[in-house]
Amino acid sequence: MRILVLGAGVVGTAAAYYLASDGHEVTVIERHPAAARGTSQSNAGLVSPGDATAWASPAALKTFLRALYNHDLGIKVRLRFDPYFFAWSLRFLRQCTQARLRANTDIKLRLALYSRDCINAISADTGIHYDERKKGILYFFRSQQSFDSGTDNYRYLAQHGLPIEIVGRDRLVELEPGLAGAKDRIAGGVYSPIDQTGDSSQFTQNLAAYAAEKLGVQFLYGTSVEGLDIEGDRIRAVMTSTGPVAGDAVVISMGPESGLLGRRYGIDLPVYPVKGYTATVPLEDESKGPTMGGADEDQLIGYSRLGNRLRLASTAEFTGFDRTHKPSDFAAMFRTGKELFPGAFDEKKAELWAGLRPMMPNSVPVIGRARYSNLYLDTGHGHVGWTMACGSGKFLADLVAGRNPEIDPQGLVYRG
Repeated sequence: MRILVLGAGVVGTAAAYYLASDGHEVTVIERHPAAARGTSQSNAGLVSPGDATAWASPAALKTFLRALYNHDLGIKVRLRFDPYFFAWSLRFLRQCTQARLRANTDIKLRLALYSRDCINAISADTGIHYDERKKGILYFFRSQQSFDSGTDNYRYLAQHGLPIEIVGRDRLVELEPGLAGAKDRIAGGVYSPIDQTGDSSQFTQNLAAYAAEKLGVQFLYGTSVEGLDIEGDRIRAVMTSTGPVAGDAVVISMGPESGLLGRRYGIDLPVYPVKGYTATVPLEDESKGPTMGGADEDQLIGYSRLGNRLRLASTAEFTGFDRTHKPSDFAAMFRTGKELFPGAFDEKKAELWAGLRPMMPNSVPVIGRARYSNLYLDTGHGHVGWTMACGSGKFLADLVAGRNPEIDPQGLVYRG
């Protein structure tokens, strides 16, 4: 088949790789001038099954409501007239039960563990590199109270297949010498040894180059999707800024824009953009930086070591499709970074970025056929899109080929 993939982020590029590996003729349509220039351009750099806990929970309900009036939280909600946001919020609130939290987390964890293996298999099979480090990730807490209560979710993940070690501050610093200067600020944490880190932008660009050269995937960069040409129950072509592109099947992997396109054609796809901020800064003294990835659970800031660079990431802001940022948006991030790794970097040299994560109300991506007989979805991966992208691509390719996916599809296959 000739398959059109809409979007050359890490999700769409991974899908294109697996579909082309199955022998399909694949064309990727991307509005940016290169791969990974949108959502996949920057994130915390964490490939983190340890972060598989779904956002929607009884605790998140309280945080979500507080964010309506307290803009100092890591989660920020800017009230504005947006009927789509209110509809999304109602769906989110319906997921904020203990039963839904566990069900959604189970699905995310299975996909995240599977996807981590897929990322490593792609790297081994293609030889591509992306400043990867396979040393694990530390999730730590500053107070004894947050440490005691915060480990519950990780214990649940451990019961369902994630290896973890709950560590005190001495063991934590033994694992991560870079945190020695902040030892007294940390009560303890959770070490997930199978988690890893890497630059999603490098991965996506290198995989796109490999797919084009070795698998014949055609990338139409600088080409915007304007609509779908539909006849009966099939899509005949994708209408683009450079004209129609015909295909036998279409995959929507357009990040936060997926919902906008889907709604035009009656597809129930409640993807909403959640804005995140990152700063990437060269390490002035590499010995003072981290050796692995981590997350400050009290400050809601993640970080990773990417070669000789430090990546900091923070904030989940509901502000529509606004991608702008200003220096003050990064103040808390730099303050925390300096507390954790004093003397490691000069914030004046940082590359600042803000982008949108495509979030589903239940934190679970949507994969599978949607409404039309030859239309597929692979989108809605939210804050752990880098972690779940490759597993989603393999899962989608299995569905297109009529194979039974290697992981349990219940709850993951799109049924809208």
